[in-house]
Amino acid sequence: MNDRMHQERGEGREVTYRSGVAARLAGLPVETLRVWERRYALSDTQRSAHGQRLYTAEQVRRLGLLKQLVDLGHPIGVLTGLPVERLEEMIAPNAARAAEVSGPMRTLVVGESLVRRIAASGRDGRALQVQRHCARLDQVPSLGDGMALDVLLIEASELDQASVAQVAAARDITRPQATVVLYRFCGSATIRALRAQGCLVARVPAEIGELVLLCRSALAGQGLPASEPAGEPVAPRRFDDQALAAITAAGNRLPCECPRHLSDILMMVGSFERYSAQCAARNQEDARLHRELELASGRARMVLETAMERLALAEGLPMPGKQA
Repeated sequence: MNDRMHQERGEGREVTYRSGVAARLAGLPVETLRVWERRYALSDTQRSAHGQRLYTAEQVRRLGLLKQLVDLGHPIGVLTGLPVERLEEMIAPNAARAAEVSGPMRTLVVGESLVRRIAASGRDGRALQVQRHCARLDQVPSLGDGMALDVLLIEASELDQASVAQVAAARDITRPQATVVLYRFCGSATIRALRAQGCLVARVPAEIGELVLLCRSALAGQGLPASEPAGEPVAPRRFDDQALAAITAAGNRLPCECPRHLSDILMMVGSFERYSAQCAARNQEDARLHRELELASGRARMVLETAMERLALAEGLPMPGKQA
């Protein structure tokens, strides 16, 4: 069986691709594609006789555009409702600015597998002139300073909050024009912290040509910050579980059961807010989604706390101080 689904070209039938092949062509992990399809219904795909999703070439092209924009910091939940034409418009300025940065880029590479990929890539990798390289971030100081670098290029399978300080230290030593950080697994908080430092942060690309474009984009100043859902910041809890239990107990003497019901709702919303903050993320999009859920439930809690405050004052119920 070919990668393409039966090579269906005959009699007006368009070539289609199974999800694994479509993901690979778009530069996505197949697990990410499955999550996107389940949560956002990305495309009206066909189905094979065995129920497998089948993607057309146009649908694969759309997936590739989505992947590029997500790497630049745009939230997938916003992008999925946009037509292909709009996605292309969003990509065009970045591609144009990146094209303005021509010529070889002097690069320090952190990550042995990435060095090997660049060396084996032939013509595609010639735009990246690897001046020096090392396996890990903590080895950068041993390379010395005084290098004239265009790009500090870092590849890591997993990134955590400790990586933020290590990247900052490596930048202080090497003083590159731009920093590109590539990862396979990383929490959204770490991505935001690195982008706040001016790094371009993206998932490890499937092709060296895409890596070259990311480096040129970084030099052109196209490292976009992560988008946060709009709205006011989330404040700390005003009513902890003990305070809510005290309100419920005091409200038992009232004919109205609103204090008890509102206390139950606040406990549930607060619990979900904490759960979302701690929930394990399978990938970048999963982490971003849970961050949005945490913020949404936190803002809902704030509205309900204001309502509880008014209810407690009206009914003479115990009012705690602000909870940390």
